[in-house]
Amino acid sequence: MAKKTKVRWDLTSLYDSMDDPRIEQTLQDGLRRAQEFAERYRGRINSDELAAQTLFEAVRDFESLQQDVDKPAYYASLLFSTDTSDPARGAFLQKIRERATEISVHLIFFEVELLEAPEERISVLLDDPILAQYKHFIKSTRLFREHHLSEPEERLMEEKANTGSRAFSRLFEETVSNIPFKVEHDGETEVVTEPEVLALLRNPKREIRRAAAGSLTEGLQSNSRTLTFIFNTLVQDKAVNDRLRRYSFPEQARHLSNELDPEIVELVVGTAEDNYDLVARYYRLKRKILGLDKLTHYDRYAPLFETRKEVPYERAKEIILQSFGAFSDVIAERAAEFFDKNWIDAEVRKGKRGGAFCSYITPDLHPYVFVNYLNRMDDVKTLGHELGHGVHASLSRGQTYVNFHGTLPLAELASTFGEMLVFDSLVGDADLDDKMALYAEKIEDVFATVFRQAAMYRFEQDLHNARRQGGEQTTDQISEIWQRRIQSMFLDSVELGDEHKYWWLYVGHFIESPFYVYAYSFGELLVMALYAKYQRELEAFPPKYIEMLRAGGSMSPHDLLSHVDIDIKQREFWQGGLNVIRGIIERFEEIHGEWIDKKLEVRS
Repeated sequence: MAKKTKVRWDLTSLYDSMDDPRIEQTLQDGLRRAQEFAERYRGRINSDELAAQTLFEAVRDFESLQQDVDKPAYYASLLFSTDTSDPARGAFLQKIRERATEISVHLIFFEVELLEAPEERISVLLDDPILAQYKHFIKSTRLFREHHLSEPEERLMEEKANTGSRAFSRLFEETVSNIPFKVEHDGETEVVTEPEVLALLRNPKREIRRAAAGSLTEGLQSNSRTLTFIFNTLVQDKAVNDRLRRYSFPEQARHLSNELDPEIVELVVGTAEDNYDLVARYYRLKRKILGLDKLTHYDRYAPLFETRKEVPYERAKEIILQSFGAFSDVIAERAAEFFDKNWIDAEVRKGKRGGAFCSYITPDLHPYVFVNYLNRMDDVKTLGHELGHGVHASLSRGQTYVNFHGTLPLAELASTFGEMLVFDSLVGDADLDDKMALYAEKIEDVFATVFRQAAMYRFEQDLHNARRQGGEQTTDQISEIWQRRIQSMFLDSVELGDEHKYWWLYVGHFIESPFYVYAYSFGELLVMALYAKYQRELEAFPPKYIEMLRAGGSMSPHDLLSHVDIDIKQREFWQGGLNVIRGIIERFEEIHGEWIDKKLEVRS
């Protein structure tokens, strides 16, 4: 067995430790600057006398202040993510959040006044060249004009969040990250973390997958009372916020923040649902290849062959940098920095939260990547995915802070594209057996990103509506919604057993970012279409792609994608992405045919 990596990130670009005196200095300076900002600009933004120069200076000063005071929060969050079991880190995170709130309440007036400023005045000012770099920020902020509260109410909402929604979100992370999952197999009991038990669902031995599934369910069930209460509380908290802010439906705030019309989101999700037959088509063939009477929830990610190549971390680095380099030297150079400068935390350890993410931090610093690397081929793709985010963040550093982050759907563009580059590289060097396995894994990853996220989005819609109409939901009631929605994507090709109905309990996106999940479907289908475009245009494509990443969040998704001749309002575009997926499945079927022919040749 390959040795587990010990790679941990170096956070000293932020601070040296929780006791670093620069943290306190940053917070004290931030409070002073926030108070001075309020004294200078209060009453001058929501005014018929507002000048372009004044608005420019206000946004510039707000941006500079926000960039500095966000650094302690990023540091505290990154520290906590790697050991949620450490009370000191939890206390530090809470302290920083409370201090950040102390600062932010002095800035709330600015957003309120910007939202309330007369439209006729703002529209004239936005034509002034001095506001060119902040035009998108101002327009996207004002999308929420109908949904803000008064300044005192907004201050109250911010102050209560640390003992409300943020506290429950932290409790969720601490609870799930510290569940001891006990896996029994071969007469022994192994206690593993959440990332490790999820990894065992990809084990070639069915009895181990079955044991892992049972362990996952048992661990979640034993904490279901607490986790269900957290879900109910946060779903109701959102319902109250939506009512106070006059949102008409649960997803509306997410659509506005993503700068997407509800019709576009429904187009993406609905088109994915219309193609659920692709999922069933693939899994029916997989069942035959595995020689099983039926596929269950613990067979979904079963490898096609007993032998599973392990990929040490250093080999993953080589694969990813070669893959990125074949596309663009610029992309490879940006990715190499993460390895060379210790911007990655890859080690799996007790208390570390599950999953993977890239934290952009601020444009004057650099991003960080978080993964749980277990030497699996799937981990190579996950690392490639997160480094795609990292490259996007790195290239976006030319933008100012308010234009740094793209909306969530576009945030998944570079990550998914990076994953495709890694996949192409792996397939190019593979023999027939490995090629077949790689295609199977890729298809399953695409299904998890497109179809599963679409089904999860429907689950969230149903959950929020059920909570609003029927009050607090029991574990079984929520589980029934989950089981029905996830089963729908498989048709009759996979049978999700009773154990699976509890697996919504560990999904952090439902807790931390309601309705985030459709961004994955959007991003994957977008990348499928873009990748086909790259394969047609070859050398002409990378420069356009890189410029799109450099734009960060300075444009809306529609405007940004129009630069590469894409209209996201057309169903044909999204179906085109699904047709690419269909082509990948067809290629897998061809490879399977070649594999069968080869086996028959050997026998004869």
